[in-house]
Amino acid sequence: MNAEESENKYLGIITFTVMLGLIMAIIDTTIVNVAIDTIGGNLGASVDEVSWIATGYILANVIVMPLNGWLTAMFGRKFFYAASLGIFTIASFLCGTAHSIDVLIFYRVLQGLGGGALQPTAQAILFESYPPARRGFAMAIFGLGAMVGPAVGPTLGGYIVDNASWPLIFFINVPIGIAAFILTLAYIPDSSLHEKPKGGIDFLGLGLLTAGLASLQYVLERGEHDDWFSSTTIITLSAVAVISLAVFIYKSIRDKYPLVDVHVFRIPSFTIGSIIGVISGFGLYGTALILPLFFQTMLGFTAFDTGLALMPGAFATAISMMIVGRMIGKVDPRILVACGLLVFGYSTWMLGDLNAMAGYWDVFWPRVIQGFALGFLFVPLSTTSLGDIPRHELAGATGVYTLVRQLGGSFGIAILTTLLAHEGAIAWNVLAAGVTQTHGLSRLALTAMVAQQSTMIAYTYLFRLTAIVFVVATPLVFFMKANPPTGGVPVAALAE
Repeated sequence: MNAEESENKYLGIITFTVMLGLIMAIIDTTIVNVAIDTIGGNLGASVDEVSWIATGYILANVIVMPLNGWLTAMFGRKFFYAASLGIFTIASFLCGTAHSIDVLIFYRVLQGLGGGALQPTAQAILFESYPPARRGFAMAIFGLGAMVGPAVGPTLGGYIVDNASWPLIFFINVPIGIAAFILTLAYIPDSSLHEKPKGGIDFLGLGLLTAGLASLQYVLERGEHDDWFSSTTIITLSAVAVISLAVFIYKSIRDKYPLVDVHVFRIPSFTIGSIIGVISGFGLYGTALILPLFFQTMLGFTAFDTGLALMPGAFATAISMMIVGRMIGKVDPRILVACGLLVFGYSTWMLGDLNAMAGYWDVFWPRVIQGFALGFLFVPLSTTSLGDIPRHELAGATGVYTLVRQLGGSFGIAILTTLLAHEGAIAWNVLAAGVTQTHGLSRLALTAMVAQQSTMIAYTYLFRLTAIVFVVATPLVFFMKANPPTGGVPVAALAE
């Protein structure tokens, strides 16, 4: 075992440092959502314009994530992580000073370029810094930020909007970012595993990747809004995404020094883990969007009440991750992942039993069970998926792995929002056809009742469908390799 794999005396500070960056980046994907109406009103922007505050951030995220390995090798792990923190922090400050919607969107894109690198780099730093026997615990700590962040964001954002002003959503990152930047320069070690990439900068590959991912993310983010393929823009960008990404993948396979090493998919556990990661992203990000909509439109919750309703799931995730972190190496991780998938499916099926009269305590236990399941899903899935990756390929692999999960979430959001509108329309037609004028009820009241019930039916359909997807995906887990009790790192990787 080499020096990097021995117990680092600064391990606690390293962990604290990368978690600061990770949590900032992930919370910022959701914290703005509850403030969009307020920001739009303050800046005089339309709903369509202000939605780009969230879309621009995500677009920048997905462009940077797969470049993580190449950028780490080019600039060094410490400098790259510190630079990402610096970009994110400065952009956060600039976002808070914006006085027009166009300027704010531009600053959010800059913030996304910094934030997109923080997630995979933080995961790689933790995975490499911890000794093999404790990597399950390291992934549990990483998972706290990755899974709890989306639940904390809306609560924090709702509180700030209700009690202060929207620029504080961005200014709050500044002191945290400065602290993380200083700690990174002082304590984060620079990995000796990464040689500078050869062959210079692949501008063609960079252009293809940027065009492909940006187009794909735009289509997923805006497809439902633009009525999908009835829009010329959506059709054009779909073609750009397919052609650009296909050429990029072909080029990456053939190049001696690819910009993104797609050869990590040669490892079966990583490939299957990435597929399951798409599904888990579908569940995490898809339900993270659908549940707040359900709470606010059907149950009448405020933004802050919605955050409080999501919070029990976040605490349950934190608890289960600590439990699972200690079980890794003692229990076959595939069994833990399978349990996570099945229990998450059960929790979403429970949500399908709710009706328009449900209150806080009716959603409490489904959220707790759902959050607990995510801990069993995320930690062992990460350790098993990355366990067979040689250490010098880890930075690139974590970038690709994070991107895949993010795209899974984008697909989930696109699919679920489309189905919500589609199933709601079908339910409306069926219910409206069977409604007759009732004594004492006006036509307006009847219309409102039909609208409420049709929307409730659509939400029920989405919850049931999500449950089925998770159950059907469960058998995939057992095609993954069961990692040894050392934390999932093979002998070949230890010898690197």
